[in-house]
Amino acid sequence: MTAEGVHERRAARERAARKQAEALLEQKSLELYLANQDLTRARDELELRVAERTRELQQVNSELRSAKEAAEAASQAKTTFLANMSHEIRTPMTAILGYADLALDPTETSERRFEAAEIIKRNGEHLLEILDDILDLSKLEAGRVSIERIPVDPVEILEDVVDLMRVRAAAKALNLTMEPRSRLPRAVLTDPTRLRQILVNIVGNAIKFTEVGSVTLIGEFLAPSGAGRLRIHVVDTGVGIPSERLESIFATFGQADTTTTRCYGGTGLGLTLSRRLARLLGGEIEVSSQVGLGSRFSVEIDAPMVREHGFHRPHPAAETAALPPRPAHDHDLRGLKVLFAEDGPDNQRLISHLLRRRGAVVEIVDNGRDAVARVLDAPPPGYDVLLLDMQMPIMDGYQAAATLRAGGHTGPILALTANVLPVDRTRCLAAGCDDYASKPIDVDDLCSKLARLTGRAKPGT
Repeated sequence: MTAEGVHERRAARERAARKQAEALLEQKSLELYLANQDLTRARDELELRVAERTRELQQVNSELRSAKEAAEAASQAKTTFLANMSHEIRTPMTAILGYADLALDPTETSERRFEAAEIIKRNGEHLLEILDDILDLSKLEAGRVSIERIPVDPVEILEDVVDLMRVRAAAKALNLTMEPRSRLPRAVLTDPTRLRQILVNIVGNAIKFTEVGSVTLIGEFLAPSGAGRLRIHVVDTGVGIPSERLESIFATFGQADTTTTRCYGGTGLGLTLSRRLARLLGGEIEVSSQVGLGSRFSVEIDAPMVREHGFHRPHPAAETAALPPRPAHDHDLRGLKVLFAEDGPDNQRLISHLLRRRGAVVEIVDNGRDAVARVLDAPPPGYDVLLLDMQMPIMDGYQAAATLRAGGHTGPILALTANVLPVDRTRCLAAGCDDYASKPIDVDDLCSKLARLTGRAKPGT
């Protein structure tokens, strides 16, 4: 092969190698481009994920800050509430213990000792109100409040509230009146106990924050689209509430502010309970107020009218007059033979004294076992009624009642207990008791139940 041929072949090989190298370079460039594209997409996705995660973390941090602030606010509110509660309990306890010492002092006059007893009773009732508020709030929180709907006379409810609160109003020289604004039905369907509780709380608040003037209850019946609604306004001429604090008065652990608590006392639970109960009754509580002029609380609830009962007739001359006090029902228990089972010596002395003062013949035992033995062994005609405390040593009241019923005893048994939840009443009745009375005792209520169980109740009671 000539030199020229060799040169051409070499040139051909070089061209082929160059083309192969160019093709390889082009392929590698394409691969690098594609890899770069993949890297760019991966970077964009990573940046997007980082941005999303950053937003999530910011949201979580914001929620954590809100939760922390809410927890701190709740903790502060509860701390304030506990401080107020301590004050509210210790203040009447101071009066009770101090005036108890005075009442026991033989050098004091009978008038001073009588005054001391009145003060002890008044402060004891205040303590009971605080405990009732706490108990009701705990039942509401646990969803254990049951609502009944029975025929109720709204005018009678308003009269009851005025009667109950009359003494408080009179102590401050306030005019407490009832003013039906429209004709009220003789019967509506609602829960009388809860409605009365709402109104007592609101009227009590109105009296507390009113120094001069009046507190007025105004009743209205509304029938939008045929559905009955009962609306009751409580209007006072008291100190009023600043507009920015109108909603805070319904907070669970607060009043309008700490100054209110220092000036007027109270736990700040009454309005919380009232609003929650109103909502359970299918309604709401609204408030309007002007500082220095007074407040208006409006309670509106579902209250279908029982139409066959009709409406009350208006009495214009009496609508704005203060209602006269109702006569007390003093049941005659003379000669009533009562077996009283109670392990507390103080309660033994107190309750037996009150019953004996009404004419009852009272025999006392310390536990359920002795009560069972006395009832079953008593010669005819035996005891007229067994008043049975439910928490006692050796044998409690539940066991005693069940044992007596199993043994054939058919006489009336009245349970007496400091446990006041609905389930406690049900438990007493299930054990064999005929009725239930709570501690601290209301002597009129206790005597009324004893009279009813033994056929001695006066007509209309």
